[in-house]
Amino acid sequence: MKDQHFSFCAVSVIDLVKEDFSSFVIGPDDLATSPYFDLASLTKPFCLSLTALFHPELFKEKKNLWLLNHRAGLPIGGRLSKDNWRDQIQNYSLELTATDTYSDYSALRLMLEIERQTGKSLYSLVSKYWDKEIYHWQSLPSEAYCPKTGFRAGHSIRGVVHDDNAYVLQGELSHAGLFGTIEGVSRSILKWSKESQKFLTLKNDLAELPKERRFVSGFDTVSDPMNTLAGAGCSRLTFGHLGFTGTSFWCDLEKQKAWVLLTNATENYWYQREGLKNLRQTLGKMIWQST
Repeated sequence: MKDQHFSFCAVSVIDLVKEDFSSFVIGPDDLATSPYFDLASLTKPFCLSLTALFHPELFKEKKNLWLLNHRAGLPIGGRLSKDNWRDQIQNYSLELTATDTYSDYSALRLMLEIERQTGKSLYSLVSKYWDKEIYHWQSLPSEAYCPKTGFRAGHSIRGVVHDDNAYVLQGELSHAGLFGTIEGVSRSILKWSKESQKFLTLKNDLAELPKERRFVSGFDTVSDPMNTLAGAGCSRLTFGHLGFTGTSFWCDLEKQKAWVLLTNATENYWYQREGLKNLRQTLGKMIWQST
């Protein structure tokens, strides 16, 4: 932690076979309960990837698959207005691209498409697959302790979503907005893995993924197992996701192990990421080598 510019770090190592995990939290405060971290873009797999895994019928429309895997040609992102953001996102034309280009707009458009098809909110479809310690930021318990993740308008951001669009638009969104404890994220991953048939399909898709492609069912993947933020030594059958606030998780379906890292890496500033990158890679390498 002395090499980082943030104050909180939580780690878990998950055994998918034994259906168990071990975790710890490092922080400056003597906490009675585990802190709730802003999961940032981990919200995407918690919402959209789970929809793909547990409601595959919604992805018979090819455009939904394009959006899920960031291949629909939408812009990466930008400032949105609370008054007209839905119209703006829905007015983009969709076209299959040759490469995967990570996009918050793709995540939002897919949410709108799913809600149009089902007549239900996205969160109502997938929240059953979350642990009880996963919350939308506006629903956090009053007693929840949240590390600071930065500043907005001269005030500290604590217990409020860091992502500006999620903050301005309010509501339950697909690209950011979830908070969770290290235990809650870990138990959620174990809950998904118990659906062995779902993970078997994901395993097959990972095995068949061309090296030039990046996303499978909305999960990030590993193109070079020896040079990855998942940590050197994982297999090609590894998937996960990163979050801007300094969060990440990775699951290796060959080793049947997973690990989670939650931090408040944007506490003081966001643009210096070398320490976080080194932490992710060092932890991941240690964990894979221990299996």
